Amino acid sequence: MSDPLQLIDIGVNLTNKGLFNQLNAVVENAKSAGVIHQIITGTSLEESVLALELAKTNRLYFSSTVGCHPHDAKDFKQSDIKIMQQLAQDESVVAIGECGLDFNRNYSPQDIQEEVFETHVKLACELQLPLFMHQRDAHSRFAEILSRYQGQYKSGVIHCFTGDKSQLRACLDLGLYIGITGWICDERRGHELQEAVKYLPLDRLLIETDSPYLLPRTIQPKPKGRTNTPQNLVWIVKQLASILGLPEATIASESTKNARNLFALTI
Repeated sequence: MSDPLQLIDIGVNLTNKGLFNQLNAVVENAKSAGVIHQIITGTSLEESVLALELAKTNRLYFSSTVGCHPHDAKDFKQSDIKIMQQLAQDESVVAIGECGLDFNRNYSPQDIQEEVFETHVKLACELQLPLFMHQRDAHSRFAEILSRYQGQYKSGVIHCFTGDKSQLRACLDLGLYIGITGWICDERRGHELQEAVKYLPLDRLLIETDSPYLLPRTIQPKPKGRTNTPQNLVWIVKQLASILGLPEATIASESTKNARNLFALTI
């Protein structure tokens, strides 16, 4: 019998009520599926505080990030920067973000999103922490802003990458890692990503569920609900292995090694 896969989920929203209210079961099921570590995403100042509090309950199994999602950029205050700096001093905080640009929904004005994103990039440069970033329908501006600081930031990951081959190459040129979610398992809208990952070097691959969102559509038997959980990370591995023609163990070991390297994890 082969050894079980050892997986790191680099993006989980464990402070979401749908997961937090059943946290013990979520964690135990994830461990049973081979998930050895989870990074809890901070999407606002409030959520970043909660994410860190949760990470501190089990520092060996959890880490967290500190940031403000572009949807919430309109609520970001300059005074938040100092609090983020303080939070990021904790050993459990491994990245600045979630931050970035989302011109698909524009819940915050685009100019405000850009300003807040650049504030995060500057903070990551100052603290020498990697960036955990979101980009949707804003690739050109995203790349333009980030390119101003190339060589100053300690790499980063484009979380939940859904772009095409051209965007993938641009992100690689910026020195980024690529986070792959259940989007890769979607037969309706994942075609561009399924083609793009063929050009993704294994040493830049990271995997994530983005739980409770993006439930992989390849899960068998089909689950009754739509809530995604970290235990489903294995289905992303299966899909990547199928597309790339590689053993699942290779996808697992490479992505886990990359997560350890990028986020300086000691597990």
